[in-house]
Amino acid sequence: METRELRYFVAVAEELHFGRAAQRLAMAQPPLSRAIRQLERRLGVVLLHRTPRSIALTEAGSVLLREARAALAAVEAAERRTRRAAAVDGRPGVVLAAKAGAAGELLAKLLDAYAAEPDAVAVAVEVVLCGPGEQVGMLRDGRADVALLQRPFDTTAGFDTEDLYTEQQIVVLPAGHPLSGRSHVSMAEIAALPDLPRPRWPRFDGSYPDGPGPQVRNHTQLFQLIALGRACALVPESLRAGLRDGHATVPVPDAPAVTTVIAWPPHSRSQAVADLVRTAIRL
Repeated sequence: METRELRYFVAVAEELHFGRAAQRLAMAQPPLSRAIRQLERRLGVVLLHRTPRSIALTEAGSVLLREARAALAAVEAAERRTRRAAAVDGRPGVVLAAKAGAAGELLAKLLDAYAAEPDAVAVAVEVVLCGPGEQVGMLRDGRADVALLQRPFDTTAGFDTEDLYTEQQIVVLPAGHPLSGRSHVSMAEIAALPDLPRPRWPRFDGSYPDGPGPQVRNHTQLFQLIALGRACALVPESLRAGLRDGHATVPVPDAPAVTTVIAWPPHSRSQAVADLVRTAIRL
């Protein structure tokens, strides 16, 4: 299969309409229809159920859509990393993705320690302001070479990783809340706070899960809502240092621990990435 065919199929599968897919691809509809039928003949499967009024994916079509998205993302990642490697001075830099507010102390120490290495290259830090999952997407599509992730918030499937440290979680409450004076609270007690729902972070596709909590896209927005008495949140203990007036924090012993990991694509052969990982492990 060619990447051109995969792009054609993804457009049709996502639009479920040949006319809209052709418009999205800036091409005429007849050659697009022919290309999809040719792809079906070569694969020996039916990818689309066609009726005069609608189009639907077959089981085989659903599989190809999932695989095609991954394949196209891999191609785009290869293009980005190849261009980044073609540095003028022959010393390509590294892009490191990290979530705003997370692992801040480690990140600062890591950058200083790595910069002191004799073969260090420039490290561009991409600070992600959105919710869980954005650094993972950057690592998959080639916008980043290495990332600091946090389990269980971020998935590490498909990456090579090294665990760096583990910490407990705390609940962030509005200052003066009745629970704010406790030595600890449980997950059940937090769930039983109808006036302070947990926030809803966006999924990777931009949609939000159902629920009573407010929709949030970054920690700045979240902490403002908490100070206003509109939400509460479970966060890693290290985020406590960044809080200002208007918040109270209480440990939650039965919340799952959070492990910060450094992750990179398993096929990476970058010496700079390897050196950065070794420095992180040493710290």
